[in-house]
Amino acid sequence: MSHVVVLGAGLGGTIMAYEMRETLRREDSLTVVNLGTSYSFVPSNPWVAVGWRKRDDITVDLAATFKRRNIALKPEGAKKVYPKENRIELNDGTFVDYDYLIIATGPDLAFDEVPGLGPAGYTQSICHIDHATATKAKVDELVRNPGPVIVGAVQGASCYGPAYEFAFILDTALRRAKVRDRVPMTFVTPEPYIGHLGLDGVGDTKGLLESAMRDRHIKWITNAKVTSVDAGTMHVEEVNEDGALKAKHDLPFTFSMMLPAFRGVPAVKDIEGLVNPRGFVTIDKHQRNQTYPNIFSIGVCVAIPPLGKTPLPVGVPKTGFMIESMVTATAENIGALLRGEEPRAVATWNAVCLADSGDEGIAFVAQPQIPPRLNWSSQGKWVHAAKVGFEKYFLHKVRQGKSETFYEGLALDLLGIKKLKAIHMEPAE
Repeated sequence: MSHVVVLGAGLGGTIMAYEMRETLRREDSLTVVNLGTSYSFVPSNPWVAVGWRKRDDITVDLAATFKRRNIALKPEGAKKVYPKENRIELNDGTFVDYDYLIIATGPDLAFDEVPGLGPAGYTQSICHIDHATATKAKVDELVRNPGPVIVGAVQGASCYGPAYEFAFILDTALRRAKVRDRVPMTFVTPEPYIGHLGLDGVGDTKGLLESAMRDRHIKWITNAKVTSVDAGTMHVEEVNEDGALKAKHDLPFTFSMMLPAFRGVPAVKDIEGLVNPRGFVTIDKHQRNQTYPNIFSIGVCVAIPPLGKTPLPVGVPKTGFMIESMVTATAENIGALLRGEEPRAVATWNAVCLADSGDEGIAFVAQPQIPPRLNWSSQGKWVHAAKVGFEKYFLHKVRQGKSETFYEGLALDLLGIKKLKAIHMEPAE
């Protein structure tokens, strides 16, 4: 009998639990450690922030579903992981032992790295459902008292798609409120060019996003380092390709939503051999930590090096489908270990992204996310419809306790997208 513990119940952790349940033997047990019992569909947060969704529309109470699937839930949350002892200390002082641990915590949001950044400062966020709900109140204020808007991400961020998406969604919301003509908008990003996305572009994302921003009269500043934020003013240093200072900007704003840099969560911070200096979990191609072979990791908390040198720190995003491929590989590999075999499954890390703008959108596929790869990007009203459909489908999947359905597999096959590379045998070490 083995006890498998999943740490975190976000997009990756919840599906990880469902898929792991299917892989485990009858005698094995499965526990999820999470702070609270609620799952929230993060990709819908931009819609919540402008009032197109309510909190209840995109959240699921996991307690009943987990119980039905024979998955234990520890809602106290984790205080510290002790990998040498194979146990986790919870926030209430109790401990959970494990034979295998899957770290799926998501990130810690590093608002404190830029003075004045974040909900505790002067800018808003869509990284968490609580943030998105608070942002909705600020958007309402903006509609009542229009003024300059700044949207974007700060240096070190690794998730740029939602920033572009929110800029376009906010533009649409302001147009519908008939105040867009009184709201000048600026997009601020550390990316070396619009559409870089932490991936050095995907297909023609540079052209598509630049064109979309011009059409919507959104100005931009790239290679932008946010040094600090005061009430109503953002201080930005624009740099050249060599990193030297090009210009300083003191940008006034009435409303701002800026994505922060990410780092590892406190529960795994500074554990030698487990995480890198930023606190992200280091893994091999089987999603397995090299120092602690009974620990695997998936999702945003995984360490991925930047794709190339940029004047400012630009991280690599971990998109939803990429995370799901990590989930499948991890379930396969732990299942193999339980059967006395060696891990063989390798995730494709394909990136599939649907960026909505409220009435249309931009889609891109990178196969795999890390070059060399095949790129594809497109735009149109179909993207908005596809994202709405996927939201409903994914939430239904979470509520039903399923990791995948036949229809999802069929659709991905038609697109030529596979979660796993062909499994091959590797020599035992």
